[in-house]
Amino acid sequence: MRALNVLLITQEDYLAGSTFSVSYLAKGLQQRGHKVVVVARPDSLLQKQVAGTGVVFKPLVIRSRFDWKAIGQLKTIVLKFGIQIVNAQSSKDRYVSVLARWVFRLPVLVIHTRRQVAQSIGGFLQYLFYVNGTDRIVAVSHGVKKSLVRKGIPQNHVQVIFNGTPREKYQLSQQVTENLKSKLKITASDVVVGCVSRRKNQEQLLLSLNYLSFPVTVIFVGIAEDDELRALRKQLMLPHKLHYAGEVPGAEVLHYFKLFSCMVLCSVIEGLSQSLLEAMYLGVPVIATAAAGNLDLIEHQKNGLLYSDKDYAGLALQIQSALNNPALRSTIISGGITTASDTFSIDRTLQQYEEFYAHLLSSRQF
Repeated sequence: MRALNVLLITQEDYLAGSTFSVSYLAKGLQQRGHKVVVVARPDSLLQKQVAGTGVVFKPLVIRSRFDWKAIGQLKTIVLKFGIQIVNAQSSKDRYVSVLARWVFRLPVLVIHTRRQVAQSIGGFLQYLFYVNGTDRIVAVSHGVKKSLVRKGIPQNHVQVIFNGTPREKYQLSQQVTENLKSKLKITASDVVVGCVSRRKNQEQLLLSLNYLSFPVTVIFVGIAEDDELRALRKQLMLPHKLHYAGEVPGAEVLHYFKLFSCMVLCSVIEGLSQSLLEAMYLGVPVIATAAAGNLDLIEHQKNGLLYSDKDYAGLALQIQSALNNPALRSTIISGGITTASDTFSIDRTLQQYEEFYAHLLSSRQF
């Protein structure tokens, strides 16, 4: 395959699966012989992730959807590096990428990636940008594609390419894991339910605890305790232990999975969860809402467990099944490892992006 010149642009800058997914794509394409430029905020997490990898990083702050200074700067970057494909990842840069092409008549493909379920497409202007302004929209799961189609985006304008997870990131330190156990006072007899996510319906996990007949330790990674969660703590009927780790550096997050007896994700807007993939890869049974991209990733009782949104008793039942049914537990652990390491490997993701980009370039008349 001929080398591609790809620009990935995002203004998102927080510790989340989407940020890591962009970095995996950038580094993977670079390693496969393509020229990759990443455009993001200066001193961002993404800049740190691609440093020293051969990926070119260019700082850019986009202050609004119609930031004309940023539009001009993007044009300069595109022309300087001979970019063929601009792949925008978040809201402001989706507008800026389209406007840069329209205003300066840039000979590039413009692709938008959607990593979460679409809550809204807005009015005519936003539809114009999302459909007429792009060559395609990439959805990271069929769940995301369905949400876009429900909002009026034509089916043939949306290409599904799953997120992937790279095996090389799973080099864990036993000492870091032991330090976490000591810090959180986790013993071998503790039952630990983990949740790794930004603030996405974690209250459902707390509400499910009153349907359990035994106490557990719950570790929330990615959030601090807020007023709603604090009030729910007071309503617990058993002496459950709750830990809120807040934001945790990416290299440390994976070590938390080694503490978990199972992991729960309560999100209903997930595109394709990196934290679920990480748990599966590391042999942790996963439980998630039967919604959005979770349905692309989890086959109930084969590689994980599903529950209906807001069914707190149902969530508790799935937690008990994951913990107390040895045969089922073994099945979903084995299935989860295969799913994360094979079906959703980063190599498959990269190959699909290469083929997708090359096909669009071969059929586009600039």
